[in-house]
Amino acid sequence: MLALIDYGVGNLYSVAKALACVGGDVKITSAAADIERADKLILPGVGAFGDCMTNLAATGLIPTIVREVAAGKPILGICVGLQILFAGSEESPNVDGLKIFGGHVRRICADGLKIPHMGWNAIRFGGSKLFAGLSGAPYFYFVHSYHAAPDDTNLIAATTTYGETVTAALERGNIFATQFHPEKSGDVGLRVLKNFLDA
Repeated sequence: MLALIDYGVGNLYSVAKALACVGGDVKITSAAADIERADKLILPGVGAFGDCMTNLAATGLIPTIVREVAAGKPILGICVGLQILFAGSEESPNVDGLKIFGGHVRRICADGLKIPHMGWNAIRFGGSKLFAGLSGAPYFYFVHSYHAAPDDTNLIAATTTYGETVTAALERGNIFATQFHPEKSGDVGLRVLKNFLDA
Protein backbone atom coordinates (compact mmCIF):
# COMPACT_ATOMS: atom_id res chain seq x y z
CA MET A 1 0.00 0.00 0.00
CA LEU A 2 1.14 3.52 -0.87
CA ALA A 3 0.34 6.16 1.74
CA LEU A 4 -0.35 9.49 0.03
CA ILE A 5 0.08 11.89 2.94
CA ASP A 6 -2.82 14.32 3.32
CA TYR A 7 -1.90 17.45 5.24
CA GLY A 8 -4.13 19.92 3.44
CA VAL A 9 -1.81 20.78 0.55
CA GLY A 10 -1.05 19.18 -2.79
CA ASN A 11 -2.94 17.76 -5.73
CA LEU A 12 -3.94 14.65 -3.82
CA TYR A 13 -6.54 13.29 -6.21
CA SER A 14 -4.47 13.98 -9.34
CA VAL A 15 -1.50 12.20 -7.75
CA ALA A 16 -3.67 9.32 -6.54
CA LYS A 17 -5.22 8.88 -10.00
CA ALA A 18 -1.81 8.88 -11.69
CA LEU A 19 -0.43 6.34 -9.20
CA ALA A 20 -3.46 4.09 -9.66
CA CYS A 21 -2.95 4.34 -13.44
CA VAL A 22 0.48 2.69 -13.07
CA GLY A 23 -0.73 0.00 -10.68
CA GLY A 24 -0.34 1.67 -7.29
CA ASP A 25 -2.58 0.67 -4.39
CA VAL A 26 -3.03 4.18 -3.00
CA LYS A 27 -4.53 5.34 0.28
CA ILE A 28 -4.92 9.07 0.93
CA THR A 29 -4.32 9.39 4.66
CA SER A 30 -3.43 11.60 7.58
CA ALA A 31 -3.18 8.69 10.03
CA ALA A 32 0.16 7.71 11.54
CA ALA A 33 -0.90 4.05 11.59
CA ASP A 34 -1.35 4.07 7.81
CA ILE A 35 2.08 5.61 7.31
CA GLU A 36 3.58 2.92 9.53
CA ARG A 37 1.79 0.12 7.62
CA ALA A 38 2.51 1.49 4.16
CA ASP A 39 5.14 0.01 1.88
CA LYS A 40 5.99 3.43 0.46
CA LEU A 41 5.14 7.08 1.12
CA ILE A 42 4.22 9.97 -1.16
CA LEU A 43 4.71 13.50 0.21
CA PRO A 44 3.03 16.08 -2.05
CA GLY A 45 3.14 19.82 -1.59
CA VAL A 46 1.75 22.95 -3.23
CA GLY A 47 2.06 26.56 -2.12
CA ALA A 48 4.48 28.19 0.28
CA PHE A 49 7.15 26.30 2.24
CA GLY A 50 6.04 27.80 5.55
CA ASP A 51 2.39 26.97 5.04
CA CYS A 52 3.25 23.39 4.12
CA MET A 53 5.36 22.91 7.24
CA THR A 54 2.71 24.53 9.45
CA ASN A 55 0.03 22.23 8.06
CA LEU A 56 2.25 19.16 8.35
CA ALA A 57 3.18 19.99 11.94
CA ALA A 58 -0.52 20.39 12.80
CA THR A 59 -1.16 16.77 11.79
CA GLY A 60 1.38 15.47 14.29
CA LEU A 61 2.83 13.26 11.55
CA ILE A 62 6.36 14.70 11.37
CA PRO A 63 7.95 12.30 13.90
CA THR A 64 6.31 9.32 12.19
CA ILE A 65 7.44 10.37 8.71
CA VAL A 66 11.01 11.08 9.82
CA ARG A 67 11.21 7.80 11.73
CA GLU A 68 9.83 5.70 8.88
CA VAL A 69 12.16 7.29 6.32
CA ALA A 70 15.16 6.87 8.62
CA ALA A 71 14.25 3.19 8.94
CA GLY A 72 14.49 2.81 5.17
CA LYS A 73 10.92 3.19 3.95
CA PRO A 74 10.86 4.63 0.41
CA ILE A 75 9.41 8.12 0.04
CA LEU A 76 8.71 10.32 -2.97
CA GLY A 77 8.45 14.07 -2.38
CA ILE A 78 6.70 16.11 -5.08
CA CYS A 79 7.18 19.88 -5.65
CA VAL A 80 7.13 21.54 -2.21
CA GLY A 81 7.20 17.97 -0.88
CA LEU A 82 10.77 17.94 -2.20
CA GLN A 83 11.61 21.31 -0.67
CA ILE A 84 10.45 20.50 2.85
CA LEU A 85 12.91 17.60 2.99
CA PHE A 86 15.56 20.30 3.54
CA ALA A 87 16.50 22.37 6.57
CA GLY A 88 14.76 25.52 5.42
CA SER A 89 13.89 27.88 2.59
CA GLU A 90 14.45 31.51 1.65
CA GLU A 91 10.69 31.64 1.10
CA SER A 92 10.00 31.18 4.84
CA PRO A 93 13.25 32.08 6.63
CA ASN A 94 12.09 31.33 10.17
CA VAL A 95 10.51 27.96 9.42
CA ASP A 96 12.39 24.68 9.82
CA GLY A 97 11.98 21.94 7.25
CA LEU A 98 12.18 18.23 7.96
CA LYS A 99 16.01 18.32 7.85
CA ILE A 100 16.20 14.95 6.12
CA PHE A 101 18.66 16.51 3.67
CA GLY A 102 21.32 19.10 4.48
CA GLY A 103 21.03 22.36 2.59
CA HIS A 104 18.43 24.99 1.86
CA VAL A 105 15.90 25.99 -0.76
CA ARG A 106 16.54 29.26 -2.56
CA ARG A 107 14.73 31.49 -5.02
CA ILE A 108 15.45 30.83 -8.69
CA CYS A 109 17.72 33.47 -10.25
CA ALA A 110 16.21 34.00 -13.71
CA ASP A 111 16.84 37.57 -14.83
CA GLY A 112 14.35 38.58 -17.48
CA LEU A 113 12.23 35.45 -17.06
CA LYS A 114 8.90 35.20 -15.30
CA ILE A 115 8.81 33.84 -11.77
CA PRO A 116 7.20 31.49 -10.90
CA HIS A 117 8.71 29.12 -13.42
CA MET A 118 5.58 27.54 -14.86
CA GLY A 119 5.39 25.17 -17.80
CA TRP A 120 7.23 22.41 -19.60
CA ASN A 121 11.00 22.12 -19.40
CA ALA A 122 13.46 19.51 -20.59
CA ILE A 123 15.52 17.81 -17.91
CA ARG A 124 19.00 16.28 -17.86
CA PHE A 125 19.41 13.18 -15.75
CA GLY A 126 21.98 10.54 -14.88
CA GLY A 127 21.53 7.03 -13.57
CA SER A 128 18.64 7.64 -11.18
CA LYS A 129 16.12 4.84 -10.74
CA LEU A 130 13.37 7.42 -11.25
CA PHE A 131 14.30 7.83 -14.92
CA ALA A 132 14.83 4.19 -15.87
CA GLY A 133 13.61 3.56 -19.41
CA LEU A 134 13.70 7.24 -20.38
CA SER A 135 16.22 8.72 -22.79
CA GLY A 136 17.18 12.04 -24.31
CA ALA A 137 15.91 15.16 -22.56
CA PRO A 138 12.24 14.51 -21.72
CA TYR A 139 9.94 17.38 -20.83
CA PHE A 140 8.21 17.64 -17.45
CA TYR A 141 5.75 20.14 -16.01
CA PHE A 142 7.00 22.62 -13.39
CA VAL A 143 5.28 25.24 -11.20
CA HIS A 144 7.69 26.82 -8.70
CA SER A 145 9.70 29.87 -7.67
CA TYR A 146 12.27 28.11 -5.48
CA HIS A 147 14.57 25.13 -5.87
CA ALA A 148 16.79 23.00 -3.68
CA ALA A 149 20.49 23.67 -3.13
CA PRO A 150 21.68 20.54 -1.30
CA ASP A 151 24.92 20.55 0.67
CA ASP A 152 25.75 17.27 -1.08
CA THR A 153 25.38 17.86 -4.80
CA ASN A 154 25.56 14.11 -5.38
CA LEU A 155 21.90 14.05 -4.29
CA ILE A 156 20.89 15.82 -7.50
CA ALA A 157 19.40 13.26 -9.87
CA ALA A 158 18.19 15.69 -12.56
CA THR A 159 18.43 19.34 -13.49
CA THR A 160 16.70 21.74 -15.82
CA THR A 161 17.60 25.24 -17.00
CA TYR A 162 15.52 28.32 -16.24
CA GLY A 163 17.82 31.31 -16.09
CA GLU A 164 20.24 29.09 -14.17
CA THR A 165 20.72 25.39 -13.50
CA VAL A 166 17.75 24.33 -11.40
CA THR A 167 17.41 21.17 -9.31
CA ALA A 168 14.70 19.02 -10.88
CA ALA A 169 14.99 15.76 -8.91
CA LEU A 170 16.85 14.17 -6.01
CA GLU A 171 17.72 10.62 -5.03
CA ARG A 172 19.55 9.06 -2.09
CA GLY A 173 18.91 5.49 -1.04
CA ASN A 174 15.23 5.18 -0.22
CA ILE A 175 14.52 8.91 -0.67
CA PHE A 176 13.32 10.27 -4.02
CA ALA A 177 11.92 13.69 -4.90
CA THR A 178 10.89 15.69 -7.95
CA GLN A 179 10.52 19.44 -8.26
CA PHE A 180 8.33 18.87 -11.31
CA HIS A 181 4.85 17.38 -11.12
CA PRO A 182 4.94 13.83 -12.52
CA GLU A 183 1.16 13.58 -12.22
CA LYS A 184 0.85 16.49 -14.69
CA SER A 185 3.64 15.37 -17.05
CA GLY A 186 1.90 12.86 -19.29
CA ASP A 187 3.47 9.53 -20.17
CA VAL A 188 6.96 10.43 -18.94
CA GLY A 189 5.55 11.46 -15.58
CA LEU A 190 3.66 8.19 -15.31
CA ARG A 191 6.90 6.38 -16.06
CA VAL A 192 8.62 8.20 -13.17
CA LEU A 193 5.81 7.18 -10.82
CA LYS A 194 5.98 3.60 -12.04
CA ASN A 195 9.74 3.60 -11.52
CA PHE A 196 9.21 4.75 -7.93
CA LEU A 197 6.75 1.92 -7.38
CA ASP A 198 9.31 -0.54 -8.74
CA ALA A 199 12.35 0.94 -6.94
